[in-house]
Amino acid sequence: MKEMEFIVTDKGKDFIVYEVANNDNTILRPLMEEIEKDEMVESARYYFEHPYLSNPRIHVKVKQGKPQAALKRSLKRMEKVFENINNQYKKL
Repeated sequence: MKEMEFIVTDKGKDFIVYEVANNDNTILRPLMEEIEKDEMVESARYYFEHPYLSNPRIHVKVKQGKPQAALKRSLKRMEKVFENINNQYKKL
């Protein structure tokens, strides 16, 4: 399985748009839920320009701070969740 890759396609002071290459919805959907929980995020969504011919895009708009930081914070929180799941699995 190829690693997901986040490519910046548009960027402004309070927003950023990523194209997600090698998309995996089992990760992308929980990532979006985690981004939406961030108190610095004003809005977050992902969409497809074409369901079969394009990669999904993530649009993140923040109230303050850098939009890239919102993605990093969310990924770090997800990493902890998956580490906990992995540790619990190892105990079985």
